[in-house]
Amino acid sequence: MNKKLVRFLKIILPIALGIFLVWYSYAITSETDRQQILKYIREANPFWVGISIVIGMLSHISRAIRWNYLLAPLGYRPRIMNNILIILMAYFTNLGIPRSGEVLRATALASYENVPFQKGFGTIVTERVIDLLMLLLIILAALFSQTDVIMGYLKDHGIGMGATLLVVGVGIMGLFLFLAFLRRSTSRFAIRVKDFVKGLLDGLLSIFRMEKKWPFVLHTIFIWAAYVLMFWVIKYTVIETIPLSFGEILVAFVAGAFAMSTTNGGVGLYPIAVSASLGIFGISDVSGDAFGWIMWIAQTLMIVFFGAISFLIIPLWNRNG
Repeated sequence: MNKKLVRFLKIILPIALGIFLVWYSYAITSETDRQQILKYIREANPFWVGISIVIGMLSHISRAIRWNYLLAPLGYRPRIMNNILIILMAYFTNLGIPRSGEVLRATALASYENVPFQKGFGTIVTERVIDLLMLLLIILAALFSQTDVIMGYLKDHGIGMGATLLVVGVGIMGLFLFLAFLRRSTSRFAIRVKDFVKGLLDGLLSIFRMEKKWPFVLHTIFIWAAYVLMFWVIKYTVIETIPLSFGEILVAFVAGAFAMSTTNGGVGLYPIAVSASLGIFGISDVSGDAFGWIMWIAQTLMIVFFGAISFLIIPLWNRNG
């Protein structure tokens, strides 16, 4: 397939999927439910929405500081303000073109801080590896904290313990077969997977070679705690979701995280995924949809507003540099 066509499809398909899911979500919701969802959104307590946005901004600032811990061993120490502006610009760009933000970050860092593109991009890859490992830890925490509820939900939908164990067993066996295939195969696919796994391990081990490893770890924990907390406080904007426990919210957070990586900024899919996960804990579709839309709108508006401003500010901030 033509490379230009592949690149075009990578851009257009997530956008098209997001638009379709927005339409689908609208189509399957009754007029009464739509009005109730809009009512929840309009009446969402601005205090809790504001708290969520503030926490989100703090996570971006922490990410900007953490970035310098990766750049310092390479001999670079960019200004924190530039890091913040570049990160906000990158998130803004990702809303339109998936994964374009990473390239923009490295390019902007090269332009304003004279960090070679390859070195800057390498730190971004390491950062993503660490974040992926953190997400895996959160997924495990969510599964372990709500195992009984999730198993009960599966049982109610005709998936008993035997079927679950069978699926897990087949999955484990498939994993072992896949690993055996990777060890012996020299195909392009196998090489790419092995390079990816090697990158994960290298990224993890690079932490222990840092001069300031513990500040890096603390910022990583803070960033992900902030992600969860900014999601958790939104529960106070919808009456039915207020009693949800931290573990229940964590399951919905994981569902939302997967949605964010599927379509541009989670458009369309994010509210659906969050609502479906909250349904496991007895939350109605209306309240679940409202929760998902409030969270998505708040964080998307934050990225659009501050990201757009960052594009305007960064050349002015660096005009004397």
